[in-house]
Amino acid sequence: MSHLIQKYNIPGPRYTSYPTVPYWDQETFSNAEWMNTLKKSFDESNEEEGISLYIHLPYCESLCTFCGCHKRITKRHDVESPYISAVLKEWALYCDFLGSRPKIKEMHLGGGTPTFFSPQNLKRLINGIFELADKADAYEYSFEGHPNNTTKEHLQALFDVGFRRVSYGVQDYNERVQKAIHRIQPFENVKKATEAAREIGYTSVSHDLIFGLPHQTLEHVEETILKTKSLRPDRLAFYSYAHVPWIKGNGQRGFKDEDLPSPNAKRQQYEEGKKLLTKVGYKEIGMDHFALESDSLYQSMVYGKLHRNFMGYTASKTQVMVGLGASSISDSWYSFAQNVKSLEEYERLVVDNVIPIYRGHILTEEDRVIRKHILNLMCRFKTVWGTEESYFPEISLAKDKLAEMEQDGLVVFGIDELRVTEKGQPFIRNICMAFDVLLHRKEPGTRLFSMTI
Repeated sequence: MSHLIQKYNIPGPRYTSYPTVPYWDQETFSNAEWMNTLKKSFDESNEEEGISLYIHLPYCESLCTFCGCHKRITKRHDVESPYISAVLKEWALYCDFLGSRPKIKEMHLGGGTPTFFSPQNLKRLINGIFELADKADAYEYSFEGHPNNTTKEHLQALFDVGFRRVSYGVQDYNERVQKAIHRIQPFENVKKATEAAREIGYTSVSHDLIFGLPHQTLEHVEETILKTKSLRPDRLAFYSYAHVPWIKGNGQRGFKDEDLPSPNAKRQQYEEGKKLLTKVGYKEIGMDHFALESDSLYQSMVYGKLHRNFMGYTASKTQVMVGLGASSISDSWYSFAQNVKSLEEYERLVVDNVIPIYRGHILTEEDRVIRKHILNLMCRFKTVWGTEESYFPEISLAKDKLAEMEQDGLVVFGIDELRVTEKGQPFIRNICMAFDVLLHRKEPGTRLFSMTI
């Protein structure tokens, strides 16, 4: 396996969307067309399946140097109330346009650090959302919690308004690694936050782990996984550290490049970490994710309902995802739209009754076909193209690009179908790239993506 990882470890998209953001067509995009596609999709799907809602809460008290998210570092908590007012105003603008009450099936609070906000302000936010919306059947609401500042009051406040899943960013338990990434959180803090969630009644607790961090060794990864096992989170993510300082600037320069594990050491962390996670009882879900058999993410994989969007893997599909807050991305299935990133501009536009979109992409018929293939591969490890609706002219080029992977035992072709083997699952990003016709037509001249492994 090591020689294959070395062979296929190249820069590539994570495919939370197709087309990927660098290939969005700004010339054909307009805010008016985005809103039209949103209304069309909402009318088609709201009653039957509801919508997803992502709310970006960008504030953090300190900078974690591994983080690639859009954030604002401050210790001033007087920013909370104005920001929540802006998010609720943006939501009201959407609801006025949509014309009927949305049914929210999935909701996620991301950041930044959502638990930067007080329990009272978080409750105000969610109650404000539901003044204009209803809970869909079988809903699932989740938030990202920092183990150091997620209190019982935070957990209880969000539990009271329907949240049953919390995700804690753990990364690594080694003190030297934590100092390098400026994320000091002892195991005891994670244990306390995990147990508090379960005592209150949360049915799914998730931990995020990262390999390839500065000063991190294989022993650190194994120790972190074994400590994680003792807390038995229902699901977890095992991410590769994406070192992209050319995108995120000095935020990822809190250490030297030579402090990062060598490519061979990082590959070993990945391989041995996955083996250990499987050994201690976790089932692999799609790419980077693991879950206990009792968790809804595993059940959705078993029953073919696993979905992937800008929130990552989700247990069910909605055709519409609305993103609220600075930098959030929305998906109408027919188009994508991203909010402005500047907090000041975001709040100014919303106060002026403007939905704060600054870029996006209207999907062509070809885009929608290829998007389905990539979703099938990312969520089910197989896809078919035997029907008129699933065929695209460059399928022969995709097959040519997959020929070497077929020889390496990573994929198997059938009649008008492709199946990813168990051996090939770690290379799912590479396999999806074979279908990415926009990537083929215009190879990037500069570094755009993190390494695939």
